Amino acid sequence: MTLEVKDLHVGYATAGVLYGVDFTVGQGQSVALLGRNGMGKTTLVRAICGLHPPTVSSGSIVYDGVDITRRASHQISRAGIAVVPQGRRVFGSLTVRENLTVVPRRAAAQTDEPWTVDRVFDFFPRLAERAGSMARSLSGGEQQMLAIGRALMTNPTLLIMDEPSEGLAPSILDVIQDRLEGLRSSGLSILIAEQNVDLALDVAEHVIVIDDSGTIAWSGAPADLRSDSALLERHLSI
Repeated sequence: MTLEVKDLHVGYATAGVLYGVDFTVGQGQSVALLGRNGMGKTTLVRAICGLHPPTVSSGSIVYDGVDITRRASHQISRAGIAVVPQGRRVFGSLTVRENLTVVPRRAAAQTDEPWTVDRVFDFFPRLAERAGSMARSLSGGEQQMLAIGRALMTNPTLLIMDEPSEGLAPSILDVIQDRLEGLRSSGLSILIAEQNVDLALDVAEHVIVIDDSGTIAWSGAPADLRSDSALLERHLSI
């Protein structure tokens, strides 16, 4: 299943943000979306996932051969796309277990092992220890694990993550990175919007850089970006 974003123009009521964005996430591929804060990474994630605002003014988003441009978020979820939003947005008044079971689930492909609560607990043992705790009482790292687990419970074929490293301690970040690499090796397609360049380059097979004009300034292999200090400085201030 392939995600194809073609000539996408996205904006809000008063201003455009993205102009002519083109990229593809192939089946089983991991792609990192990089750019300084305010360059439109979250806007692009929201547009793909059918979250409003923003609004797609032109262009298309095609997943598994089906045009999902401007479809409702629940329809996009049913198509197999799950999102881990910036800021986690777990249900604070529900327990860890309830957060995992409250989401609507789609059937996993016959060749895939379905995600269950027990499988999420095996994936993130810390969540099993906090199964009966209210989500609001979890640390930031635990909430991020829960947000990822909740997304996996929908049995997605494409996982989109918006700033998964935000606010995490280095020790927790190591756990998240390890799990992302495990998901990548399992064949799950991943699109990760990040400001943490090291994390993004470690987990991705392909990198897209958005600049302050709202267009794709560079696209290529992680190793090529990592070795180009001028490019890192120009577009990512590193």
